Amino acid sequence: MKALLKERRVAPSILSADFSRLGSQVEEVMDAGARVIHVDVMDGHFVPPITIGPLVAGSIADQVHAAGGAVDVHLMIEAPERHIEAFAEAGADAITFHQEATPHVNRTLAAIRELGCLAGVAINPGTAVEALAELRGLADIVLCMTVNPGWGGQAFIEGSPDKVSRLVPLVGDARIEVDGGIDTTTAGPIAEAGASLFVAGSAVFGADDPAAAYAEIADAAGAV
Repeated sequence: MKALLKERRVAPSILSADFSRLGSQVEEVMDAGARVIHVDVMDGHFVPPITIGPLVAGSIADQVHAAGGAVDVHLMIEAPERHIEAFAEAGADAITFHQEATPHVNRTLAAIRELGCLAGVAINPGTAVEALAELRGLADIVLCMTVNPGWGGQAFIEGSPDKVSRLVPLVGDARIEVDGGIDTTTAGPIAEAGASLFVAGSAVFGADDPAAAYAEIADAAGAV
């Protein structure tokens, strides 16, 4: 399952799903070909909103794994090192946290790998790519926020493709993931810049037909 995260994939984010029918919405996009389901976790401190925790991630993990998929957890929380074990136990295949959220980046990446998950580190739009230069070889995923974290449905930051292209030589074999404002118009340019994992929330689950919306974004990104 972790091998899926090393392919070019669109990852629908359940942040924008209808939680009254979360299982059926996950099934709908997976039937359309999605194999990476993204779980956005916010704590009301690192970012203003509060969203979901390990219980919700765990509630879909068996379903996602049974369909041959992977659970991609994105922690937008302070002191993420305190919570990684709970998400690993809930069924996460990859856990990404923010470079800005802890002084213990190296230690936290190593701890995630020790838990059997792929380890990812994210940076906000205002954080320079050079902040990741010392982490080469330590992260499996580098997530470049293409909006300011906290809310779905924001407009894609225009300079994001250039930022991703500047990340490429710094991250070694790590996969570059992008999150925020990804749709049929932005997926292509950000893919050309070097991204290979594309988180799409409102553009998928906010559409009248999430399965069709997923397929169109995947096609635009050249994803599997």
